[in-house]
Order: sequence, then structure tokens, then C-alpha cells
Amino acid sequence: MVAAVSLHPHHPSARPSAEFLRMRALAEGGNANAQHTLGFMYVNGQGVEQDFERAVSWYRQAAASGLPQAQYNLGMMYQKGQGVAQDCQQALYWYGCAAGQGYAAAQYNLGWMYAKGLGVAADAAQALQWFDLAAAQGDANAQHNLGMMYEGGKGVAQDLAQAVHWYRRAAEQGHARAQFSLALRCDSGQGAARDAQAAVGWFRKAAEQGYAPAQFNLALRYDKGVDVEQDSAQAVRWYERAAEQGHASSQFNLALIHDSGHGVPRDEALALAWFRKAAEQGHAGAQDALGLRYENGQGVAQDYAQALHWYRQAAAQHLPGAQYHLAQLVEAGHGMPADPAGAIAWYAKAAEQGYLRAQFDLGLRYEHGTGVAQDAALALHWYRRAAAQEYAPAQYMVGVLLDRIDDGRADPAEAVAWYRKAADQGHALAQFALGLRYDCGGAGIERDYRQAHHWYLCAARQGHGRAQFNVGVMYASGQGAPRDLVRAYAWLQNASQGGEAGAAGYLRRVEARMEPALLEQVRQHVAGLPQA
Repeated sequence: MVAAVSLHPHHPSARPSAEFLRMRALAEGGNANAQHTLGFMYVNGQGVEQDFERAVSWYRQAAASGLPQAQYNLGMMYQKGQGVAQDCQQALYWYGCAAGQGYAAAQYNLGWMYAKGLGVAADAAQALQWFDLAAAQGDANAQHNLGMMYEGGKGVAQDLAQAVHWYRRAAEQGHARAQFSLALRCDSGQGAARDAQAAVGWFRKAAEQGYAPAQFNLALRYDKGVDVEQDSAQAVRWYERAAEQGHASSQFNLALIHDSGHGVPRDEALALAWFRKAAEQGHAGAQDALGLRYENGQGVAQDYAQALHWYRQAAAQHLPGAQYHLAQLVEAGHGMPADPAGAIAWYAKAAEQGYLRAQFDLGLRYEHGTGVAQDAALALHWYRRAAAQEYAPAQYMVGVLLDRIDDGRADPAEAVAWYRKAADQGHALAQFALGLRYDCGGAGIERDYRQAHHWYLCAARQGHGRAQFNVGVMYASGQGAPRDLVRAYAWLQNASQGGEAGAAGYLRRVEARMEPALLEQVRQHVAGLPQA
């Protein structure tokens, strides 16, 4: 940031002050310091009406005499376009004059001009040189920028230790942004040994000076209990201070806290207000959250057009969740005519970014030809992508396709491996498929009734009708488990009540094999028996 001229409140007065008149007499006599002071008085309206043009005139006279502070201030006037047409080349010239005389503020501003390419071609090496000279004189802005250049390897070989050195020099002078940068390095252990408590301390110093990114980081630590004791009240306090400065991520996190009631009373209206503030600043997560609220009528009247608007805003920023939500609305035709092809395009964008549900849903659509030409190979591709993220339904579907795909890529043995992954996560269909494979044998698996019974039972406990029927049959016949007509009756009754074909008939066969007294006892107590 360019160093600023110190401005005092403007107190226009009908008559110039005695000090102004005294200084003008000296200035008119050719005293360069008085000429500079007179220019400063005109800039700030100090003892005289503010007048930028006259300020420039007096700065120019003092600058022509070689006074470095006048050369610097004249450069500032040219850079800002105050009292003269804005001219970055002239600003560069006058900064150069003052910097050449060792004036630290001018050296810093000259470095900034070279860094940003203002009035001259951008030149990182020149910027580094001038920042270095100003930093050596203790200019905190230059020290911070020098740290940034060492951190980013701009104009110099990257050197994180040097970056930390210069950040620390500036931070110790109270430079808020340097305190924040130093906190980040202490937190990451890059350029210095990791020191979590030092990081928190520097975040706090910068936050107390009102630096919003530091306030956000401090809030985040209190929110999550990272390196400090979890404290929702402190989290809210620091999020609010940053949010009130327009820090979008703080506004978003504050909305999440009020929406969930985490550590504060839940306040849906306040959450909505903060989501909206962040969304209007372009925060993609907030835009997606606002879209969800309009889609579902949560805290607002349901409005699909508004939902589409906010989803599109976030999707354009490549937020995969918003792309997925947009795909769902476009596919369903909510707020616009249904557009299956458009939906597929948004599913694909989200899926390509690794969004699990989009990958799975894209697999479903290619499998069934919904909005696209049916393509088992592409279905398998997207199911695999989702399965690699340990998503059990996708792991099951990989198994299903590998069992039945007819283009030469069928692989029943691999299918079993995927069924097992999904089954181990509690996926009932996969558990049933694995039970069936052990029940029948084949595809590299030996028939194993005990394993079949185990997996059928896992699925049956989750309400899988056919698994309940098969478990009942196995208990009735003593396959894979000791013969137990009571348990057989219980599972077959569950299957029958669920409408499973054949269960009622088999239940009657089991009843016929039971003594009347036992059957009556079972009927009275079966509802309370453990289903195992």
C-alpha cells in the first residue's frame, strides 16, 4: 500500500492564521522548509482554506530546491491527482528524487510503483531493491512487502526464513497485516518452527487492530477449538467484528452458527441476513446456502426463480455443490422449463470436480439413459469415481454393473470385492448380494452357507424382504446356522408381512412342522424375540 500523507481535519477559516502568515513570509523569501510546510497547510486546511492547487505550487518550489519530503509529497499529489492531473510517471519521477536522497517513505512508494507497474513497466527486482532500502530504515510497510516478496519468490529466490524475518520486524512495530502474515507462518511452520501459541498471539494482535482476516482466523480457532479452548461466544464476537467490516467468510460462518444454534440461540432470520450479506459480496458458499433456502422455503417464501439465481451465481464460481443443486432444479423444471441435457452438463461439472453425489447421479443417468444416451461404460466410470470416495451405494452399483455388463468387461470376482466394501459399510443391498454369492458359490467364491447366513442376516435386520425370507429358510433347514424353527418363524413372518413372495407359503410349512403348543407359544412371544 502506498504511504499516505497525514491529513488533519479541515477547518476552513475566513482569515489565515498567524502561523500561516508567518510561514508564507518565509516561503516567499525562498525558504524550502517553509515552502513545504505551506504546501502541507494547504493540503490539510490547517490555518487556511484547503487548496490542493496552491499546495502543489508550494510543494513544487520546495521540491525544486531538493527537499526530499517535498519531492515525496509532490509525488503523492501526482499519484492521487490532487491539485494536478493524475500522472503516475511524474509521481514516479518525484518519488525517485526523494528516494535517491534516502527518504524511506519515498523508497517504499517507489517500490510499490515498480511492483504494480504504475507509471513504469512492472519490475519485481526494482521493487525489491527499493523495499529493501526502506525496510533497512525501519519502514514497516516496506518490511512487510519485502516479506511477501521473499515468501512468493518475486524478484528474489523464495526464502521463507527471510520472509518470517521481515514479517517479524514489521509486526513488532505494530503492522497489522505483518502480524497476520507472521501468524500464518507460525501456524504452518513454514520459515520457522511451528508455534501454535505464537500464531494465536499474533492473530490476536492483528485482530485487536481491526484487521478482518485476522479476526476471522481468531474466530475460526475459537469456533473449532483449534489451539485455544472452544468458545462459541468468542467465536461469534470475532466473526461479528470481521463481518461488520464486510468480511464475507466471517459473514458466512456467522450465518452457519446462527443457523445451527451452535453455542448461541438458534436464529434463522439472523442466519438468513448474514447469508444474504455474504452472498451479495459473491461468497459462493453463501450463495448456495441462500439458493437452498429459496428452493425449500426455509425462512423465506419458496421461490424457485430466486433459488436458480443464487445457484447460478455460485455455480459460475465453480462451487460443485451449487452446480449439483442447479442440475437438480434444471432437471426437475423448477423455476424454468425442464432441461435434461442442461442438467447433465451441470452434473458433469460438479462430478468432474469430485462432487460425490454428482458422480453417483451421473452414473445413474448413464445407466438408465436419463437425459443422455444409455452408456454402461460411462455409468461404470462415474460409479467407480464415487465408489473411490467410499460411497457405499456407488460401491454396490459398481458390483452390479461388473456382474451384468455385456461388453466384455464383466468381472464377477471384482464385483464381489465391491459388494464386500459396500456391505462392510452396512449397505443392505450389497449385504444381500454378498449373501447370495456365498449361498450359490461361483465367480471365485466357494459356497459357504455360514457366510451366506451372516450377510443375509445383516440385510434382514435392515428390513430387506428377500434376505428375511432367506434367513427364515436357512433357520428352518439348519443351513449356515443351527436349525431353529422359532427364529425361522419370526423371520418368515417379517418377510410375509412385508409382502415378500413365497414367504407366506413357507411360513405355513414351518407351522406344520411345529407342535401345537410350541406354535402357540411362538405366536405369543415372537414379537419380543431378538431377531438374531
